[in-house]
Amino acid sequence: MRPALRTAGVVSLLAGLTGAIQVDFNDDASIKDAASTMAFGLLKYYTGNNTGDVPGNLPDPYFWWEAGAMFGTMIDYWFYTGDETYNDVTTQAMLHQAGEDRDYMPQNQTRTLGNDDQGFWAMAAMTAAENVFPNPPEDQPQWLALVQAVFNEYVSRWDADTCGGGLRWQIFTFNNGFNYKNSISNGCFFNIASRLARFTGNQTYADWAEKVWDWMEDVKFIDQDFNIFDGAGVESGCGEINKAQWTYNAGIFLQGTAMMYNLTESDTWKQRVQGLVTRTMEYFFDDGIVVERPCESFNSCDFDQQSFKGYLMRWMASASQMAPFTFDTLMPLLKSSATAAAQQCSGSPSANDFKGQPGTACGFKWTDKASFDGSVGVGQQMSALSAMQYSLIKKEQTTKVPVTADTGGTSVGDPNAGRPPDEYMPMMTEITVGEKVAAGFVTTAIAFSVLGACFFVMKD
Repeated sequence: MRPALRTAGVVSLLAGLTGAIQVDFNDDASIKDAASTMAFGLLKYYTGNNTGDVPGNLPDPYFWWEAGAMFGTMIDYWFYTGDETYNDVTTQAMLHQAGEDRDYMPQNQTRTLGNDDQGFWAMAAMTAAENVFPNPPEDQPQWLALVQAVFNEYVSRWDADTCGGGLRWQIFTFNNGFNYKNSISNGCFFNIASRLARFTGNQTYADWAEKVWDWMEDVKFIDQDFNIFDGAGVESGCGEINKAQWTYNAGIFLQGTAMMYNLTESDTWKQRVQGLVTRTMEYFFDDGIVVERPCESFNSCDFDQQSFKGYLMRWMASASQMAPFTFDTLMPLLKSSATAAAQQCSGSPSANDFKGQPGTACGFKWTDKASFDGSVGVGQQMSALSAMQYSLIKKEQTTKVPVTADTGGTSVGDPNAGRPPDEYMPMMTEITVGEKVAAGFVTTAIAFSVLGACFFVMKD
């Protein structure tokens, strides 16, 4: 993930008067209609299905990971609304970006690929497995196997030599951020480990989920009050912590702990779920509406950050199902946020900024409600869609819940998927004797040339 900044262009003066998505939250059909309008506006940003473009990629200025997040959202969109409109384009994107080695490390993303970037695509594939999204043809990568590939590669990158463990932010040494360990990369590891544990019943995945959680507490990225901080550099032994708190960090661990509670029903995981629920509610909500605390009030959220609260909506919704004792706390917050988001979806910016239905572009500051804030983009539209579609979840719902391999899951796995680091890490080739001799001749020739030039200068 990389920083950027964007604001919308000229906004119609009538947007707040003539627009806004109308929805009755007591009527599922109305909610689905509103979600459909939002989804239409969101997919209008996508160009990967255009002739000559790359399936799965969003256009500039959006980064690769956010496309993975978007298609994870669209898999849930199909699951909760039943609308199959975007299934084909979603499947095409998910398979194309799996890459040549079926591990969400496509070669064209090497220059900027981080552990968190890979993780967002893996989490989308995990959602496909849990939702029984239509399986790919047999000769194509399978959802569960893709997640297992990423998990296995995470295990191989666990870095016990610095900070006592944890994943680094970046995969490759030449990328900025390689010396930083952060909560979102380790959150991706924790999230897919916990979900694989629940889906497969394999204890190895559960053990790794526990290990990641323990490490996060040990380095105090998660403190005793369940604040989750951004991360720290390895140079300080992860001792100088960046204490920014983002919605998606809270959310990714909330879903993971709820998955572990659902699997184990242990008091330990229940207490962790409750701790995260309480702190998330206290810190990230103003009058029942979610706020991106580090940047929103300063108008400084970049492209990445403008999408974060949508993931919190997703993971709160999942937690309310996996840990039903949280439902009465989480769902009212989700619905009040969805109500505010729908009011904020009232913009009519220029066609360059939004190609959806005029008057339905979604802004970023949901606390502004019907006063459209003029900020539009993939993150804003996706977040509003997330809040809307997850409001369809009902208490003690038994039909629209994530499945496991034993309760209806059909995705085919491969516990040995993935690659060892030496297959994709750039390696320095050993210098041969001949190359050393040749280098010596070149060095000698250069030295004589310099001496000769100095001789003639002194002679003159």
